[in-house]
Amino acid sequence: MPVEDKKELVDKDHPDISISKQAQLLGISRSTIYYQPRVNLEQLELMKEIDKIYLEWPSYGSRRIAKELTLRLKRKINRKPVQRLMRLMGLEAIYPKPNLSRAGKGHKIYPYLLRNVAIERIDQVWSTDITYIPIKNGWAYLVAVIDWKSRYVLSWELSTTMDSDFCLRALDKAFAHGKPEIFNTDQGAQFTAEAFTGKLKERDINISMDGRGRALDNIFVERLWRSLKYEEVYLHDYQTIQEARQAIALYFQKYNYQRLHQSLDYRTPAESYFNANQRLPIPLTKAA
Repeated sequence: MPVEDKKELVDKDHPDISISKQAQLLGISRSTIYYQPRVNLEQLELMKEIDKIYLEWPSYGSRRIAKELTLRLKRKINRKPVQRLMRLMGLEAIYPKPNLSRAGKGHKIYPYLLRNVAIERIDQVWSTDITYIPIKNGWAYLVAVIDWKSRYVLSWELSTTMDSDFCLRALDKAFAHGKPEIFNTDQGAQFTAEAFTGKLKERDINISMDGRGRALDNIFVERLWRSLKYEEVYLHDYQTIQEARQAIALYFQKYNYQRLHQSLDYRTPAESYFNANQRLPIPLTKAA
């Protein structure tokens, strides 16, 4: 069970079981229960606006985002806090430059295999990415695995940290559908780690990684994030990570099984994915 879910089980007013004992039973540290992201409400609102601007203009760096924030909020926004918050959110401008994605020390970087490759089959290419999700008094990170041909969301996970564990859980869930010929990621440390690439190599999956600053290398996931945020996230104010998880679960369920795509001849991703594979669908976990 993810740490975030374990924290939700803690009853701070329990008459018989102390918080320390509850933490011990759940296998988490006592300090984890009390941890809150170090961000004030003004910073959180700024992060939400940065996210909206970045989604619309991914080529904008901190300087132009600061200028855009100044225009939108009608008050002077300095570049330095924007730079700090963008690092916290995992955002960098998309344009050719060195060291766009930071792999972990000693992690192997694989070449991009999809340039000029026609996407013709289901399970030909899967890819994954991470995006920022605002929550009241904090934020979370969402990872998803998507099939390029059908646009079907194979799996997803939500976490309050940018560690690799939630990415590994999403990958394992995606493998319930089978495996791709090629798996594409960016060069982030979560995806270049041996724990992640090892799962791909042991299944003889070809590993592809985005070129530095290439805006279109993972375009299908970027389009998914845009749809999710404009159709769901920006319309709601999630109070807890549990609320966010339930809402996102429902959205992806509708996205896969109800949302028609012009590029799929007005079929849903599920129809495109499972009809091609001629097997029964494996729905994403529904919200409670």
